[in-house]
Amino acid sequence: MPQHDIRIDPERLKTLLNGVNRFGYVPETGGYTRPGFTRVDLECRDWFEAQMKADGLQVWRDGALNLFGRYGPEEGPCVMAGSHLDTVVNGGAFDGSLGACVALECVRTMKDAGITPQTAIEVAATSEEEGRFGGMLGSQAIAGAITPAWIEQAVDADGIQLRDAMTGLGLEPMDILKAARSAGSIKAFLELHIEQGPVLEDEGLPIGIAEEVSGVCYMELELTGIANHSGTTPMHLRSDAFAGLSELAGTIPDLIHMHGTDQTRFTIGHVELFPNHPHTIPGRAVFSVILRDTSEEIMVGLKSRFLESADIVANRHSLTLRKSERSWLSPVALDADLADTLVSLAERDGLPVRRMPSGAGHDAQTMQSFCPSGLIFVPSRAGISHAPEEHSEWSDIEQGANLMLQALIDLSG
Repeated sequence: MPQHDIRIDPERLKTLLNGVNRFGYVPETGGYTRPGFTRVDLECRDWFEAQMKADGLQVWRDGALNLFGRYGPEEGPCVMAGSHLDTVVNGGAFDGSLGACVALECVRTMKDAGITPQTAIEVAATSEEEGRFGGMLGSQAIAGAITPAWIEQAVDADGIQLRDAMTGLGLEPMDILKAARSAGSIKAFLELHIEQGPVLEDEGLPIGIAEEVSGVCYMELELTGIANHSGTTPMHLRSDAFAGLSELAGTIPDLIHMHGTDQTRFTIGHVELFPNHPHTIPGRAVFSVILRDTSEEIMVGLKSRFLESADIVANRHSLTLRKSERSWLSPVALDADLADTLVSLAERDGLPVRRMPSGAGHDAQTMQSFCPSGLIFVPSRAGISHAPEEHSEWSDIEQGANLMLQALIDLSG
């Protein structure tokens, strides 16, 4: 691993990221809204594609709307680097987009320095990572993990079907299947991402190298009772869907304490009540449940026990229960040799580094099933993410981007 003295241009990187964040900006909150397979998501991809074409890269999109820019030999395997451009609703400026921009900036820096890789580098801006339709569609498509049945049933929290969202943009849903890469076509996948947690900042460290990524189970539950007058219906005669939801949510801390780990996370993040009127007992509650842990065995046990609790609560409140699993992403151990390489490169550059798990899902998680994958973290201020307050210091970003640069030079040489 020879030392290369070249460094990325932080101002050019900042300009690139600001260009991405022109799309979906929400002035009222300072956040960004670019959900996957929306018009603004497509416009952002058009702009990013134009940037890569202007850099002289070989640029194309696949059937899943993943966007690629290739630098180096036109044939043969590649080293892929990047992240996603989509956001959650009212999300932050750095999640995903920074990683795609860093990958392009690294290629720009190599071109400026006259470094032509022996193995091509592909900048990747993956699609629909934030799970609007469940899972991480873009990288799962690359890895060949999408089925026709999944495409047909995929629906977002507002009831919009994936196939309708895609056809509305002039896309063919079943073309997602054509995005699957052939075995051996990707030598390695690298992703830089903000930590989205407080650990690195708390410990005063500039770099984290993820060794494993938590699994994610996305469930949707529906409790149905009887909507009735809030003043005339005695408490003991109610069939209150929200009361059932509230009691079920209250079981989660004890469930984690008894059967979880320090990496267990339960989140009820999306709730709809019907009829949702101040003077009416809720007759129906539809809500999401996201379960995460770094152990699949733990996840399986927690899911089973949680659904048993849901049955008990539903019976106690005279409610019917509908439950469905929207998606399941297994926990993943990232490539150990690639993690060792990233740690060695960081230490060689004088950067203190922490090996750590990732509680958030990332494209590297799904890509690991297809090729060796590595994940670089830079600190997040106060650990905040998926919110307008999300922020990473540019001094930390620069150090992480230079680590990515050195890794790409090393892996593609």
